Amino acid sequence: MLAKYKSGVIICLRKLTICLVLVFLTFPGFGQEFRFKRNRQKQSIPFKCIKNLMVIPVYVNGKGPYDFVLDTGVGPMIITDPSIIDSLNFSQLRKIKVSGLGIESVDAYVSQSLDVKVGRASIKYIPAAILKEDLFNLSGHLGLKIYGLLGYSFFNSFIVDIRYSENRLIIYDPDTKIKYRGKKIPIEIESQKPYISATIDASNGKTVEARFLMDTGASHALSLEMLNGMEFPLPQKKIKANLGMSLSGQIKGYVGRVTRFNIGGYVFKDVVAGFPDFTSISNKIDLSKRNGNLGADLLRKFNIQFNYQDGFIYVKPNGFRKTAFEHDMVGMVLYLDQKTYKRVLIGEIDENSPAEKAGLFPDDEIIGINFKSIDAYSLNDLSEMFKSKAERNIILEIFRDNQVYLKIVRLEKRI
Repeated sequence: MLAKYKSGVIICLRKLTICLVLVFLTFPGFGQEFRFKRNRQKQSIPFKCIKNLMVIPVYVNGKGPYDFVLDTGVGPMIITDPSIIDSLNFSQLRKIKVSGLGIESVDAYVSQSLDVKVGRASIKYIPAAILKEDLFNLSGHLGLKIYGLLGYSFFNSFIVDIRYSENRLIIYDPDTKIKYRGKKIPIEIESQKPYISATIDASNGKTVEARFLMDTGASHALSLEMLNGMEFPLPQKKIKANLGMSLSGQIKGYVGRVTRFNIGGYVFKDVVAGFPDFTSISNKIDLSKRNGNLGADLLRKFNIQFNYQDGFIYVKPNGFRKTAFEHDMVGMVLYLDQKTYKRVLIGEIDENSPAEKAGLFPDDEIIGINFKSIDAYSLNDLSEMFKSKAERNIILEIFRDNQVYLKIVRLEKRI
């Protein structure tokens, strides 16, 4: 009998926080910054928004472009695709071992000798960590070849104006006078990451002030980890879920809704939130500086101007502001196989989910949906389809054990 859960990776990029804790101490300093050439003061850069994540082109040592996730939740640049090691001839880099509960020890490389270029801005000797193996299969889960993540060095070098409504960002030299839009909210930069305060109605009926890591590299809306030194109170209605994968193993917990979330005076209701298992994560990461993680599914409802150096952001609601928060109504994870990046495979399946009820299993290959070839859809298309409308029927054409099956999945609003 096939297991209900396959060991794998869910596209929940908060997993990288633990990875960075392990490699961060290998870098002696973070003094380098991106700079424009020839007195340029600003530049507009388009980005691809895939599963709420920003993907931008990056050149490394004059080669590229390589697609990177722009991620406020990381410090040093991380190269996640090991193929970039050979293409850049990194044979002389210092090697370290990275290990965690649930996976075997793997090799990683550390470097402060890379030259990186984004648009017309460049940086020399950027701190970087290069994983020997693509542990998280970012490419497979985003449906696009991803080579890594770019964080603090980028955001600390500019005033970064993220316009989610236009799929573009504008970067400004920090000495440039710009027009800020919307409401000013203070942030704190600690360990190269931004933190923000917000109020939240907990399930015990109390309104509490909480501190969150602002994480543009997390596809979810909200993750609630700790309150008063203990697990965050769980909502009455919740479902078991795999919330992601870290170097310390799978992150298990629950998904539910928060009745009210207030950030800077902007109130959001019925926010979908993850509640990771407190016992397991509190033993692996330091939760003393935060109550949770604020991800891109909520952040994208604003156009945001980041000013790391002066410690504030400006936020202005955009066209996504009134879009309701929805959780996946199928209960399974899809990813592309790591060899061809063409076959769409099923990974984890939630217990008692529509996917399980329809008779789907991990390792099933989806070759068609609603009588169209799977080639007609991107993974992002499928992600949106699977949370589109409760009671909708979706016909899946499945390839399993050299046979083709038709499975009908009825979307279900589980929370």
